[in-house]
Amino acid sequence: MKPNGRPIRQTSLIRPECATVLKNQHNTRLNENAWQPEGTDMANKILVVDDEPNIVLSLEFLMKQAGFQVRTASDGEAALAAIAAEPPDLVLLDVMMPRKNGYEVCQAIRANPAWKGTRIIMLTAKGREVEREKGLALGADDYITKPFSTQEVVERVRELLAEAD
Repeated sequence: MKPNGRPIRQTSLIRPECATVLKNQHNTRLNENAWQPEGTDMANKILVVDDEPNIVLSLEFLMKQAGFQVRTASDGEAALAAIAAEPPDLVLLDVMMPRKNGYEVCQAIRANPAWKGTRIIMLTAKGREVEREKGLALGADDYITKPFSTQEVVERVRELLAEAD
C-alpha cells in the first residue's frame, strides 16, 4: 500500500524485483526539496526524474540503499529547477515526461557550463537505437532501457560517478 492507502500497482516498466522494493519501503517517502539523508556530506547526490510514481519510488529507494543522497522530480521543468537550486552529481532521467521531455532537459543541462560535471543516465521505454543515439548525442553519459535490472542501474551509477572522480 502507498502512504495514501491505495495499493501499489506493478508497472510493466520495472522488473518484478522492484515491486518487492516498493512494497517494503512505502513509508520512506523523501522530501523532494532536500537532499537525504541529512548530515552526510560525502555521499554523491542523485536526482531521479520520472513521471511514473512507481519508478520514482523504486529508484529513490535503490539509490538510498546504495548510500546516495536522493531528490526527485516528476517532470522536466521541476528537474531543471531542482538542478538550478543545487546541482546533483548524477541525474537519472526519463525521456517521456510532461513539461519538457528528457531530451530537452539533457540538452539544457549540457548547455549550462555550471552543470558540466553533472552525469546523466537516461532511462526510457524507447529502446530503439535511434533514440539511444539521440540521447547520447545530446550529452547523456549512458542510456538504459526499461524494463531495467535494478542491480544494473546501481552498477552503472557507481561506474559513472567513479569515472567523474
